Order: sequence, then structure tokens, then C-alpha cells
Amino acid sequence: MKSCLIVDDSAVIRKIIRQNLESFGITCNEAENGAVAKSFCETETPDIVMLDWNMPVMNGLEFLQQLRAMTNGDKPVVIFCTTENDMDHIHKALAAGANDFIMKPFDRDIIHGKLEQNNLLPAE
Repeated sequence: MKSCLIVDDSAVIRKIIRQNLESFGITCNEAENGAVAKSFCETETPDIVMLDWNMPVMNGLEFLQQLRAMTNGDKPVVIFCTTENDMDHIHKALAAGANDFIMKPFDRDIIHGKLEQNNLLPAE
């Protein structure tokens, strides 16, 4: 079973993403900022990271840079789920190792499409 770490400072966004991912058969854990996410990834490597950009303590880009430097940090598919959609942010994220983007607001079909594009949906 695929696993996902949802990293967003909004409990509402985490809940929406979790409900969608679980409906696709993906198990989820949550972190409210990059520092909590980093601690999680030091003990467990998820298959997917759904990552917000703007968060307190440690933002998404900082977390991504630290994740990619960790042992097995190259394994998770990282999908930024953010309102930051200008080319500068996208280039920075891709350079740091992001695999894809979902722009907020999003819906179930958008999440499903991104998971499908990245071969992350569990076999039916």
C-alpha cells in the first residue's frame, strides 16, 4: 500500500487531501510544518509527499531541500500543493527536487490526475 505524508499548516487542507488520498487506497500521515515533516522522514520514508510552500517554522522549499539530502530522500515523489504558481517558485521547487505541482484550490479529479501521471495510484 502506498503511503503519503501531507505537509500543510492548514488542518482543513490536510483533511481534504487525506480524504481524497484515502479514497484512492493510500495511507496518510500529517505534519503541520516542514520541521515536523523532517522529523517524520528521519524515521519513515513515505512514497508521496504532498507539500505546501508557505508554512511557519520551516517552509516547504526548506523541507524539500533537507529531505532530498537525507538517506532515501530521493525516494518520495514530492508534489507541491500551493498557491505559489509563478515561474520563479516553480523553477526553485523543481531545482530542489519537486516532482510536480497542484495549484490551490484543487479538487479530487486534480489530485487523481497528478497521482495517475506520476504512477502513484495503487493497483486496482
